[in-house]
Amino acid sequence: MSDPFRRGFLRTMVLGGAALGGGLAEVSRARPAPAPTPGALRSMTAHVKPITADERRARLDKLQSLMRERKITALLVESGSSLDYFTGVKWWRSERTTAALLPAQGQTVIVTPYFEEPSIRETLQVGADVRTWKEDESPFDLLAGAAREHGESGGVLAVEPTTRFFIWDRVGRALNGARELASGEMLVNACRMHKSPAELALMQAANQATLAGIRHVHGRIEAGMSALDINTLLVDALTRLGVEADPALVLLNEASAFPHGSTKPQVVRPGSTILIDSTSQLHGLQADMSRTWFFGEPGKRQRELWNTVKRGQEIALETARVGVPVGEIDRAVRVYYESLGWSRDYRLPGLSHRTGHGIGMDGHEAPYLVRNDRTPLEPGMCFSDEPGLYVPGEFGVRLEDCWTMTETGPKTFTPLAKSVEEPV
Repeated sequence: MSDPFRRGFLRTMVLGGAALGGGLAEVSRARPAPAPTPGALRSMTAHVKPITADERRARLDKLQSLMRERKITALLVESGSSLDYFTGVKWWRSERTTAALLPAQGQTVIVTPYFEEPSIRETLQVGADVRTWKEDESPFDLLAGAAREHGESGGVLAVEPTTRFFIWDRVGRALNGARELASGEMLVNACRMHKSPAELALMQAANQATLAGIRHVHGRIEAGMSALDINTLLVDALTRLGVEADPALVLLNEASAFPHGSTKPQVVRPGSTILIDSTSQLHGLQADMSRTWFFGEPGKRQRELWNTVKRGQEIALETARVGVPVGEIDRAVRVYYESLGWSRDYRLPGLSHRTGHGIGMDGHEAPYLVRNDRTPLEPGMCFSDEPGLYVPGEFGVRLEDCWTMTETGPKTFTPLAKSVEEPV
């Protein structure tokens, strides 16, 4: 259930000495996490190859074809996952703009600070004209100039949907009405929603390693451990297994009823609910997985809730067929939950979030398994399957696996949890 805000918040909390589901007071009194057995974990991902330059060039060819069909002159893309997707350039966002102009015809133009050019070229995988700006110059004038070079005056300049407003605004002003600016969401989604065999292989390996990491942690939980203890153990395991791990959501006891956690201190005790939501990356492709179990013998209500969520996961996959609107998956799960007396319309106690999200280079991307999304399922689309249930003041259960749509039905990257006794 990862999202970019949650990742940033978690990283801040962990580096600052706390983790969601725990707090500073908890860290000071909690026992240290046991160290993994040396040599027990080895990379599971060494055999998987990163995306090639040829694949990125094919992506640009598809994008250019779509733009020509729709009479769009170019796509403006800020640094981020879409810039990486089309060009290979891996760069962060700051007040210093790095962006690309991807024209419907002709060569890509990348604009970056003068002193960053060598770093940009290290990951650039496609032919591009790299134009630099010095600290007292305007990157927006360079981008506007590149836009003028491609297409007739008055054409449409599409903008990648996550591009920050100040870049839209400043480029638009520099163009002085010479281009209409419009959202490029449809263009980007048309390319990125359908994963290639190489992308699917990376996601398969990342998800399998993530499951192995959670399984490693599952056998090492002890009474008195804090959320931070467990998170540290998991991140270490995932790193050894060959993926780049984000700080995990480790939700203990009452905190498990908050889908994205609570800052109140919690530690493992007899009867504890332990919910782990872990994300990792492999060569830019994402894995997202959740498992919930109980410390000691689960109570009747814990067992009932766990089994209901497992059935919810199964219903989601049973509903997925090529051509079915993705929102119908969310709807089918809710019909089942509501038949058992759980709250309607995303209220609590019940399933307060969507059944899943698209996943690829971003942990959350289109389309979404929410009942008003009418995007038809197509082969190559990838999603999470995570229809949790949450009871405020008590506990929550979330089971999450990622899957891809094929011509014959959904295919999970990892096996679903077997039972409350065998959750990993």
